[in-house]
Amino acid sequence: MELKNRTLSNFAELVQTGECKKFRGRLKVGVDLGTANTVLAVVDRNNRPVAGASAPSHAIRDGVIVNYYESVQLVTKLKQDLEEKLGTELLYGAAAIPPGVSEGSIKSIGYVLEGAGLEVTKIVDEPTAAAAVLKITDGAVVDVGGGTTGISILKDGKVIYTDDEATGGSHMTMTVAGHYKIPYEEAEVLKTTPEKEAEIFPVIKATVEKMAVITEKFLQGYQVPAVYVVGGSCMFREFTTVFEKKLKLPVYRPVHPLLVTPLGIAYHCELPKV
Repeated sequence: MELKNRTLSNFAELVQTGECKKFRGRLKVGVDLGTANTVLAVVDRNNRPVAGASAPSHAIRDGVIVNYYESVQLVTKLKQDLEEKLGTELLYGAAAIPPGVSEGSIKSIGYVLEGAGLEVTKIVDEPTAAAAVLKITDGAVVDVGGGTTGISILKDGKVIYTDDEATGGSHMTMTVAGHYKIPYEEAEVLKTTPEKEAEIFPVIKATVEKMAVITEKFLQGYQVPAVYVVGGSCMFREFTTVFEKKLKLPVYRPVHPLLVTPLGIAYHCELPKV
């Protein structure tokens, strides 16, 4: 995983610092409309990270746009900020969805990108996008998002199964809110405070175990050598330990798991042939 981690670290640095890499030719954009964050990833034709941006967002839930106007405004702003830094117009983009969402939801996510001025060239499911970054040919990619836990199973480099279930980071936050009897917004801050992890993880451990059970159900009937977890909700240190205990399989988590899927979405963007 060393090469993938280096690529992810390079991309994370671009997102955190707001800097851009030098580039030639047209650029590809990946837009990840997450439940908690919206992330834009920009790569060149060879899928080298060039720029990135992230902002909090609550405009989508379980793959369904709940505030179309807010989504368009946010993606437009992030896109314009990146265009100003890059000195070029971003024309082509791709998006992603949890596996199994309705055709209407797929179209509405595409409309958000179009509303922000991007030509939509591809809409891919989230775990498959992540698999492209991790360069997995055989195994299972589990994308633990804010609202859902999705999976893609790959064999010989091809996706042979995808599915998802509505349990994710928002359910962790609700558990924290209930335990401490605090508002959801305060619970989200508490959950994502690194210094509080040792205190918080025992509170949300049962939710993580449920995600492992969901994954175990998805894997029934398939032989996979390993499981790879991505998404912002898997960043707890003990997360992979819980999964390994339940699945009896090696479980790997790359660095910056929140940024794997948006980068993979950008990989799937298709540039027009000149």
